[in-house]
Amino acid sequence: MTQETQRPLFGEDSASDALLEGTVDAVVIGGGAAGLNGALILARSRRSVVVIDSGSPRNAPAEAVHGFIVFDGTPPSEILRQGRGQVRQYGGRVVHGEVVAAESAAPAADGDLRFTVTLADGRSITTRRILIATGLTDVLPQLPGLAEHWGHSVVHCPYCHGWEVRDEPIGVLATGPASIGHALLFRQLTEDLTYFTHGTDLDTDNRARFAARGIRVIDTPVTEVVNDEDGALAGVRLADGQIVARRVLAVGPQMQARTQGLEGLGLPVQDLPNMGRGFASGTAGTTEVPGVWVAGNATDPVAQVGASAAAGALAAADINKMLAIADTDAAVHGIAEVNPKVATG
Repeated sequence: MTQETQRPLFGEDSASDALLEGTVDAVVIGGGAAGLNGALILARSRRSVVVIDSGSPRNAPAEAVHGFIVFDGTPPSEILRQGRGQVRQYGGRVVHGEVVAAESAAPAADGDLRFTVTLADGRSITTRRILIATGLTDVLPQLPGLAEHWGHSVVHCPYCHGWEVRDEPIGVLATGPASIGHALLFRQLTEDLTYFTHGTDLDTDNRARFAARGIRVIDTPVTEVVNDEDGALAGVRLADGQIVARRVLAVGPQMQARTQGLEGLGLPVQDLPNMGRGFASGTAGTTEVPGVWVAGNATDPVAQVGASAAAGALAAADINKMLAIADTDAAVHGIAEVNPKVATG
């Protein structure tokens, strides 16, 4: 089952800015931590920047962000609200919309790059550079009752949610080899941990290691998640009918970068072992496509909010540097047309 956040998370600042006319310096596709921090750096560098925000961040189901200094315990909606306000404070614009196409356009007269980004409502904008920060989609196992608890009593990250579920009876629903390490991390948080192999392999050595840590192993397949009379997660039902009581389930989903609408850019996508697929990127979020950068969970699926924000800032700084070089090249080209000796020395 695919777990996607469909409800917009704009809150009080629900107004959408108008698209800028003409060509802008940068379009940021994605309004999460990576995209907004990237836009902030660009706007503070006096670049014309437009953020295209679909309002569907990955962490929308979570009650709070954790492990991010200063903002620890803050609802995701509040962090995004403040982020949008800060981008706007420096002249950046945040436009609500869904990108359906992004592709190269004819370069400027001086040879500088150009791209066209088109929204679902038909509007389009021309930009010199693009920063992709679309995030990812968590794909959960197709298990009845699992998705409804996602982000609350069904969790994936011991650093994002671990403290909040400490000392609870936790079950690890294995999805592959990475779940073995997952179990060891969650064992740090509780002494009552059960590992459901759920059709995955668990060799003798790891069974012995689990036994040494007091981790119970159940090989009978899980068929559904069971709730109590109040609708809270109460456990799981096995294929033999037995119910194993658990208050929390930890599951490592397959993480798929949100690539819809970006196919026209021709960005390479890479498989991430035991995790999913993401955009391939290099230093500071550079890609094989000149003029396009990527940051955050779209390229680094395990990055938390702080790391994603930092990646957005690094990418934006690199974008600003490349724009400064292009601006200088254009200026030299313009001067050379008037005074050729400038170009030849």
